[in-house]
Amino acid sequence: MHIIADENIPLIQEFFSELGTIETLPGRDMTAEQVKNADVLLVRSITPVNAQLLEGSKVKFVATATIGCDHIDLDYLKKNRIGFANSPGCNANSVVEYVLSVLTLLSDQEGFLLKEKTVGIIGAGNVGGCLQKRLQEIGIKVLVNDPPRAAAEGEEGFTELDTLLAEADVISMHTPLITTGDHPTEHLLNAKRIKNLKPGTILINSGRGGALDNQALKKRLLEHDDLIVALDVWESEPGIDHALLELVDIATPHIAGYSLDGKLAGTEMVYQAVCQGFGLPVRKKLAQLIPEPPLKKVSYSHSAHRWWSTLTSIRACYDVRNDDIAMRRAFAKAARANKPLGPVFDELRRSYPIRREFHTLRIQLKNNQQKLADRLEKFGFGIKFGK
Repeated sequence: MHIIADENIPLIQEFFSELGTIETLPGRDMTAEQVKNADVLLVRSITPVNAQLLEGSKVKFVATATIGCDHIDLDYLKKNRIGFANSPGCNANSVVEYVLSVLTLLSDQEGFLLKEKTVGIIGAGNVGGCLQKRLQEIGIKVLVNDPPRAAAEGEEGFTELDTLLAEADVISMHTPLITTGDHPTEHLLNAKRIKNLKPGTILINSGRGGALDNQALKKRLLEHDDLIVALDVWESEPGIDHALLELVDIATPHIAGYSLDGKLAGTEMVYQAVCQGFGLPVRKKLAQLIPEPPLKKVSYSHSAHRWWSTLTSIRACYDVRNDDIAMRRAFAKAARANKPLGPVFDELRRSYPIRREFHTLRIQLKNNQQKLADRLEKFGFGIKFGK
């Protein structure tokens, strides 16, 4: 069996070496010539998998180590009897922790209390649903817009989009990119909706860049500069709008779901799917291969303030400011040298540093710190008590 895989999928050799030969390639630049003799194609979200890539190839199975499938022509795969699997939920925790890092940073910088804000979640699938649960556990009011789920489950518990946009203080977008059908999401936040956002709204997009009209957002920020914006996904990736990057408050290169834990979970899921697709035994488990986190434990004294402890714990695992600074510096350097920006975007993703999720950090507390323990556990951290 010959396996072609995106070079950014971790532990490929460890999981797949017993199944056959492995060749890793840059995901955005895969060509039909490169994959024509492959039996299995493993990708992430940046590789369009369609007739142009697969026509005439030997590929029998395609798997994406991501939740989304909008880069995959599923009709073509089905028509040509090519097996398929994705990795639902693999990086949901990672994206949720990205949003929490953004919100706690803005809370600290802007001087507001999270518990006094209403968060509107657009798209409540694996990621949005996980975010909803985490925020509600923390005690934050949440509004949810998800028309497909509302149609299937009933309207109770869901909010119409324009009502959500009017009432929410924070808007967090988690929709796939859908261009057809009853519930398209392309430019779901269009020029009119962006224009009507109330001043001071916090807008976070870590779903799909095309769900938000980037040019309309740029126009609003240039004319009024009265929104607080964090963008992890962008239209026209990797050749994103540098002028828009300079206008937003937090800019990152599509890495919200890039925790090592999320990536590894995706690798395990596609490994299991390939084994099942070819009738092979599953011999490897992630627990056998996952590395220890670089930071295993932190401790807080009995007098530690709960908000300070929460903020410190989040930043010990992931501080979104580091990604924002790295992106701005890299883009500014390339712009000064008059170099194209697309390769800079991809290199930031390719060379992304190891990032672990909250649950890998064990927090040591004293037996009389139950209230702090309860709060940190709601954010997703592990707790260990001692004297």
